[in-house]
Amino acid sequence: MTAILQPPSLYGTANELRFEPRAILPYKLNCLWQVEKGVVRSATWLEDGTMITLGVWGAGDIVGKPLSTIDPYQIECLTKVEASLLSGDRWMQNTHDLLSHIRQSEAFLLIRSYRKIDVMLLKFLAWTARKFGRTVETGLLLDVRLTHQDIAEILNTTRVTITRTLSQLEQQGLIQRLPLHRIVVKNEDLWHYEI
Repeated sequence: MTAILQPPSLYGTANELRFEPRAILPYKLNCLWQVEKGVVRSATWLEDGTMITLGVWGAGDIVGKPLSTIDPYQIECLTKVEASLLSGDRWMQNTHDLLSHIRQSEAFLLIRSYRKIDVMLLKFLAWTARKFGRTVETGLLLDVRLTHQDIAEILNTTRVTITRTLSQLEQQGLIQRLPLHRIVVKNEDLWHYEI
């Protein structure tokens, strides 16, 4: 599955662009994208067309082909996105952002390494809520609109499995689903006892 590039509309400086959901950030030689707003995923695909998510990135994160040896490689917008192009001379000097990219890649790799889908999904929801959400009275609120299909593609499973597992996690009291695809992830400290 490939997304169709939507023509970006310029705002601010010449390097800052807006993209619609499902747009692909264009490849620019020796440049990275810095996400200002929204959520993107870096991805590749196998010979049979299966999409593999390499990472999920949000505001402040840098992402792009110069950080990867994977080919093919693309960056797809999961939400509306505002992003800036960073030339090689700017991003090569910023070790903080490069280290952050490595740490997030490792965290995502660990999440994808769980063998049981309920544990993988719960860990992914908690990581995503910490990264993109906020703390509320009952836990962490994931306030990013990710469809069941988005989550299934990110975790390399099916939409039906995600829908069923979300229902199971809700019945176990580990998450609370709210309107508009929002999810509250309950206290992480109790998970290893309840799963």
